[in-house]
Amino acid sequence: MDTRKVYQLHELLRGRRTALPKSSMMEHLQCSERTVKRVIEFMRDYLRAPLRYDRDSGGYFYGNDGYELPGLWFSPEEMLALLSLHKILSELGSGLLDQQLAPLKSRIEKLLEFEHMGGGELSRIRLLPIAARIFDGALFQTVAGALLQRRQLQITYHARGDNTENVRVISPQRLVHYRDNWHLDAWCHARDALRNFALDGIRAVRVLDTSASDIADTLLDAHFADGYGIFAGEAKHTAVLRFTPERARWVAAEGWHPRQQGNWLENGSYELHIPYADPRELVMDILRHVPEVEVISPESLRMELLSRLKAGLEKHGVS
Repeated sequence: MDTRKVYQLHELLRGRRTALPKSSMMEHLQCSERTVKRVIEFMRDYLRAPLRYDRDSGGYFYGNDGYELPGLWFSPEEMLALLSLHKILSELGSGLLDQQLAPLKSRIEKLLEFEHMGGGELSRIRLLPIAARIFDGALFQTVAGALLQRRQLQITYHARGDNTENVRVISPQRLVHYRDNWHLDAWCHARDALRNFALDGIRAVRVLDTSASDIADTLLDAHFADGYGIFAGEAKHTAVLRFTPERARWVAAEGWHPRQQGNWLENGSYELHIPYADPRELVMDILRHVPEVEVISPESLRMELLSRLKAGLEKHGVS
């Protein structure tokens, strides 16, 4: 379907008090009667346009004066969001959510079809998950249900960092899809603080009758968005990273943190300033660019990176 013709026809019909003859549509759209018919059918079936036929004039008009086309003119970022959402819905697995999500999934498919990505064309777009961890789809449904119904959860959680397992009562706040994995931002009643839980680390879950505590969005944003990556907390440090001119061409276009600052140096290098609270994920991202990156400051981050590099060399028999 040519989206331009849909838009052109919409502009012709919008605000008209009388029906527009099909011959006039063909003239303005510069197309055949068959194409006009296809455009009309598409607008009716997929866009729910209130198109009515007037027998006397042999034309069409909007039965609803206030009708507007849905948001169909996608930017690359919006298209990626639609494709990602379609993929997520497809991979949630069978269960209670299937029936509720089916209309949404169908609607997304129609929007993608409108942008020439229906049927077989969808297979031409690939989203490659990196290190996505597997978890039970039924667990996702339980957690999402408690989140939306504002109920507390009792979870048995496996913390991979220290390889411990414990039972906690939490008030779910937000589900987060981050780097191809699902996380739950929640208020932990045992720690009396905000915590982030990887869904694949939850070994057992039970919905409680107790209402969940609500944390203001401003507090959630301040806690979880200020740190670097999935590690939350107030950003008390700023990393200064210097990339070689060769690597700078890529890094300068990347978003590492909402409050990052970057500037080009005279020799073509690129310096990136990144706020962070916990260095663990930041160090992993820096290691991806070795040897074309240097940690300028703080010294603690520089030493942490050097420690990792030294340990890696020793692991491979290089002292």
